[in-house]
Amino acid sequence: MSTPPKQSSDALAHPAKPSADITASLDKTLRPSSWDEYIGQETLKKNLHILIEAAKERGHPPEHLLFYGPPGLGKTTLAHLIARETDAQIRITSGPALERVGDIAAILTNLSPGDILFIDEIHRLNKTIEEVLYPALESGSLDIIIGKGPSARTLQIDLPPFTLIAATTRISLLSGPMRSRFSGGTHRLEFYTDDEIARIIERSSAILGAPIHEEGVREIARRSRQTPRTANYLLKRCRDYAQVHKRAVSADAVSEALALLAIDERGLGPADRVLLETLIGKFGGGPVGLSTLAAALAEEAATIEEVYEPYLIQQGLIERTPRGRVATEHAYRHLGETPPPTAQERLL
Repeated sequence: MSTPPKQSSDALAHPAKPSADITASLDKTLRPSSWDEYIGQETLKKNLHILIEAAKERGHPPEHLLFYGPPGLGKTTLAHLIARETDAQIRITSGPALERVGDIAAILTNLSPGDILFIDEIHRLNKTIEEVLYPALESGSLDIIIGKGPSARTLQIDLPPFTLIAATTRISLLSGPMRSRFSGGTHRLEFYTDDEIARIIERSSAILGAPIHEEGVREIARRSRQTPRTANYLLKRCRDYAQVHKRAVSADAVSEALALLAIDERGLGPADRVLLETLIGKFGGGPVGLSTLAAALAEEAATIEEVYEPYLIQQGLIERTPRGRVATEHAYRHLGETPPPTAQERLL
């Protein structure tokens, strides 16, 4: 990674103020606006490039696409980039916002040829709306039932050619028939490497007008859970800390800012550590059932399972076993505790 241009101490301590437009919509400003600015997901980008170029040569909109993966990896950004690449208008909605059949019907009938419809959290669509989407995606028509009982009749409305791009963090909750309608492919977004996160932080810091030392970039990158959204959040908080204290965004400033946020060197926050401390301190490292652990933490079981556990499991700090959750040796060492002896060690 290249070292950022050397800045004067005044420039580092008093970075240029971002414009009012940037301040008003910071997250939107940090979003990549071209494929060259979109860092990471290289294999996916190559596949999308072929799909888009082939569709453009045929004079058709791209086929329907489904992106899935943990939050913050860039699913929405990809939808915007595809719209820009195809010179199409993008309409944005989400699964929870579509409550009635009339909601989706109004959106579909107002699309123009070549438009992109982006539905976030598509796994939260109710089944009635999902069934209305089937013919829209498969045959380009909308079937509406008018009236009730014996006098009911079906009205079929032809829709302009369009592309549905959907995103979900829980693909298992999406029905098989719905998943099969995405003829352009179902694509998983992968976690980012530390080098990729570092490049994202450098780009974002330039947009924010907050020059950052290379050591500071690395410090944020390794605590960002391999997720661009988290990296940008931590960068903004470190920038705020450095600005208030009239300092450069150096490694020391980053460490102090993240210490205030209680984000440790592995990216664990207070809730993550409390879970590990409870598992080890109250239950001897486990195994302990999810409902028991949830009661001890005064948290909902779903919150533990969906919010906290994925990263802790990915980091090798806890394990899910048939008997319950178990803290690993890495968890003990991360908290500065001595791991219990293994069965073989006890025999010796």
